[in-house]
Amino acid sequence: MKYLEFDTPAIKQAMDLASDFRLKNQGFTDLDRVFWNLPDEALYEEAVFRNEGKVTKGGPLLVNTKPHTARAAADKFIVEEEGTKDKIWWGVYNRPFSQEKFSALMARAKAFCQGEELFVQDVYAGADPDYRMKVRVITDKAWISLFARNMFITTEDRDELKNFVPEFTILTLSGFKVDPAIDGTRTQTAIVLNFAERTAIIANSLYGGEVKKSVFTVLNFLLTFQDVLPMHCSANVGKKGDVALFFGLSGTGKTTLSADPNRLLIGDDEHGWSGNGVFNFEGGCYAKVIRLSAEAEPEIYATTRRFGTILENVVFDPVSRYIDLEDDIITENTRCSYPIEFIPNIVSEGYVHSHPKNIIFLTCDASGVMPPIARLSPEQAQYHFISGYTSKIAGTEIGLGIEPQITFSACFGAPFMVRHPYEYSQMLKERMLKHKANVWLVNTGWVGGRFGVGKRISIRHTRNLLNAALDGKLDKVEYRKDKLFGFEVPLSCPEVPEDVLEPSNSWGNKDEYWKKYDALAARFVENFKLFTDGTAEEVKKAGPVRLKV
Repeated sequence: MKYLEFDTPAIKQAMDLASDFRLKNQGFTDLDRVFWNLPDEALYEEAVFRNEGKVTKGGPLLVNTKPHTARAAADKFIVEEEGTKDKIWWGVYNRPFSQEKFSALMARAKAFCQGEELFVQDVYAGADPDYRMKVRVITDKAWISLFARNMFITTEDRDELKNFVPEFTILTLSGFKVDPAIDGTRTQTAIVLNFAERTAIIANSLYGGEVKKSVFTVLNFLLTFQDVLPMHCSANVGKKGDVALFFGLSGTGKTTLSADPNRLLIGDDEHGWSGNGVFNFEGGCYAKVIRLSAEAEPEIYATTRRFGTILENVVFDPVSRYIDLEDDIITENTRCSYPIEFIPNIVSEGYVHSHPKNIIFLTCDASGVMPPIARLSPEQAQYHFISGYTSKIAGTEIGLGIEPQITFSACFGAPFMVRHPYEYSQMLKERMLKHKANVWLVNTGWVGGRFGVGKRISIRHTRNLLNAALDGKLDKVEYRKDKLFGFEVPLSCPEVPEDVLEPSNSWGNKDEYWKKYDALAARFVENFKLFTDGTAEEVKKAGPVRLKV
């Protein structure tokens, strides 16, 4: 654009909402122009003018992020330095990066920015004013600036923006390729977090999720030192102020089950649990939209037809501008980003000064052996939290014929956990004991046999079980102790057939059921070996016991 000296739509307003703490204060020099804190409408105009995206029917901005249509998880690094190296859970998700290499990389990134136009958004992460973090997002794309506005908490207060000094800066440069030979990276893409310098670089990726999850990863580390438990979960609150947390990986029903007409949604994906209560980290939602339907998810579906939403990698007709949510030709991971206010029935402040009464771990058991609901002791809660068990299912349609994969993701979000999972589990246990919270393991997977043989458990039954748990109707019923896992399974539940509560009843062959259940227990035992170092003995003992042959 600059080579032809075009005036872009927001050029005259570029500096009107600038912070006095300029980019030159952060070492950026010889920039062409910086667009500061542009509102949504101006960012739309800039993105369309720069051919970054198209406006589709109803007003969403549609962008294509190829070749990266998902997070480059294997390209994430954390700078190893004196202040943090003993506190980080080094390994497959937290790869060390030297301070020297980071300094050289940042110098090249700043050189790359010379002569370029950049967009800045000064935003907040964390809805509770006592714990919110000032975040500056610097990017070479107008639409990523809009993404930052959607996903984080913004202000229109001019004095606030003028006096804004960031506590963490995310520099995302889609056009900047790193060099594996020089930088020691795996590819030309890198996400590098530096806690000492309170800076992260996202290089050579257009995928919006990298910005969102980089901030989440930062909070997952820093907030633990303020006695706040960071959580990858959705949260809602009942009319009596009783908070419920829903942990679960993709495909377990977290979004569906936390969206309850009788309860207000605090947030959809990332939260903190402090001494004050529970607060949302974000100001928006980032939902998967492949095969989304108006019938199953009316609120999210409605956002794909309105101004302010960003659609990532969704197929559309360039003539009519209608989108096709069924088409996965670009990716199965089509997404939409929108402000949380687009959803009705929310806690508008994003935080509540009350504590969880119920914590739900959602698991999609594709082997068809786990009970539909079980109550966990504090140590069992730690064990299952550290394990983070579910099954990955290809796509969202039943009967695709693709065998699901058993998967474990520590704390139901391993890629974003910076400290050892036991540390987070200990914080969870302390809070559940202090606030007398129940912890439930809820299976939204298969009954009557494994995937391909049995069927997915009825959402009606799951809802009724969940409602009974949240309403305290399972407090007084009788329980049985599970033979392998030792957790408590209710023998009855209002509006749920008793047969459903005993999964072996729906299997034709009981021997086969126990073999399959034992095999799953073996997988748990094997997986937990990754965490035995640094985990207390009573938590290790809270796992399953294999069948005696």
